[in-house]
Amino acid sequence: MDIRAVRAGELALLQEIERAAGQWFRGIGMPEIADDEPFPLEVLDRYRLAGRAWVAADAADTPVAYLLADPIDGNLHVEQVSVHPDSARRGIGRGLLVHLADRASAAGVPALTLTTFAEVPWNAPYYARCGFRPLDVPGPGLRAVCAQEAAHGLDRWPRICMWRGVRCVGGGGRRGGGR
Repeated sequence: MDIRAVRAGELALLQEIERAAGQWFRGIGMPEIADDEPFPLEVLDRYRLAGRAWVAADAADTPVAYLLADPIDGNLHVEQVSVHPDSARRGIGRGLLVHLADRASAAGVPALTLTTFAEVPWNAPYYARCGFRPLDVPGPGLRAVCAQEAAHGLDRWPRICMWRGVRCVGGGGRRGGGR
C-alpha cells in the first residue's frame, strides 16, 4: 500500500470508505454508528488543505483507507481512521498510524492521541495492540473533543481516551476503527 496525501477528487471516496467501514458496527448492535454520516466534503477538504489527511492506496492508486488528524494539546490527534472492509485485516490501519507517528516525530510532536469505543474489538483493543494506552487525564483540547462526542451521542457506549508516543507505533491485528 502506498500512503500519500488525499487528493481533492478523492473526498467523496473517503465518505464511501467510512460508510462501508461503519457497517461493521451494525453487526455488534450499534446501528446508530453504522448510520452516522461521514464528515461533509467541505470538512474533509479542510483536512486535505491543512495537510492532515492521508490515504492508503492500492496498486491502482485507489484509496482503500484514510486517516485524519488534528493538533490537540501539543500532540497529533487521530480524528478518524477508516479502512474499507474489502481491505481489512491487512495492516493498513496500522500503516496509517505508523505514517502519522513518523510525521509527528519529524515535527517534534511527542505523541498521538485518540478517542474510541472501549469495548469494540477493532477500536480500543486494536489500538492497545498498536501501542496505545489509556489516557487517564486528558488535556483541555482532548476534553473538548470528548464533550463534542458526547453531544453527538457517542457516549451512549463506553468511550476511552488513548495516547501513544511516536517513536514506535506497531502491533498486529484488525482494521483500525475510527470514531
